[in-house]
Amino acid sequence: MNRISDGSGHDGEDGLMQRMLFENDLPRASPVAPFKTQLLKWIGSKQRSAQQIISYFPNEFDRYIEPFLGSAGVLATLAPKRAIASDVFQPLIEIWQTLHDAPHTLKDWYATRRRRMMSGDKVGEYEKIKASYNANPNGADLLFLCRSCYGGVVRFRKADGFMSTPCGIHTPIDAESFAARVEEWRRRTAGASFQVMDYVEAMRKARKGDLVYCDPPYKDTQKILYGAQAFDLRRLFEVIGDCKRRSVFVALSIDGTKRSGDLVCDIAMPNGLFEREVFVSCGRSMLRRFQMGGQTLEKEIVADRLLLTY
Repeated sequence: MNRISDGSGHDGEDGLMQRMLFENDLPRASPVAPFKTQLLKWIGSKQRSAQQIISYFPNEFDRYIEPFLGSAGVLATLAPKRAIASDVFQPLIEIWQTLHDAPHTLKDWYATRRRRMMSGDKVGEYEKIKASYNANPNGADLLFLCRSCYGGVVRFRKADGFMSTPCGIHTPIDAESFAARVEEWRRRTAGASFQVMDYVEAMRKARKGDLVYCDPPYKDTQKILYGAQAFDLRRLFEVIGDCKRRSVFVALSIDGTKRSGDLVCDIAMPNGLFEREVFVSCGRSMLRRFQMGGQTLEKEIVADRLLLTY
């Protein structure tokens, strides 16, 4: 049984974070400490807002299931005793499986590629690594690309999955720092089984009392992600409904607001599917920073909607 006890401190976020759709929804105390150290850079990562998202999880649940794993920010912050963590993107899951099964290999993947980049033509070596990935998509290349690409925005072409993001202007963290992150992340995700599967299969594994957290590619703001262009939100609603009928708890993050609160997502929600709806602050948009060439983002504050079946 995963148990979340009530915390005593406030979550520390401000502004848009506390915007609620129901007047009787008050700011929640956080049951877990924030965890800010990233292993992967990834569009749509919820690591910055994971502490607040988790504050809306049930106090007790059995297994934790995350079928759109991405960079695993919520999983690592929660650090559940038992979890199923899955994604359809095989190179991504290869990274997570290697984290558990061969952490030294993961460290070597990163160190070898960083050494190549820093000892030669930085952009030229990056492009060689990117070409290697595009010729044969694999976790080793993807690991380094997501940490060294521009803005941390790993974008894929719809037609063939070609990764197109240019080299970042920053210097990737050194191999020793990355190795330390591997050890911390391995500890925090020790209870998870990492599997390649689509969300329908993963959510069918959920049993009464389990908690499913869904963070699918967003309809309006994440169309450059793998599989996002063909994602069918209506089908996800059907699967969530099936989970609810089986007494499975489901929390869904979905497009909410951006640009100082202007509504982005206008999707008709099935009647009776969700019991509560709150806004969770995500800070400033990584994707918009990429699109705006590093300009200031004071007006690009983003908040997601968190929909709960309980």
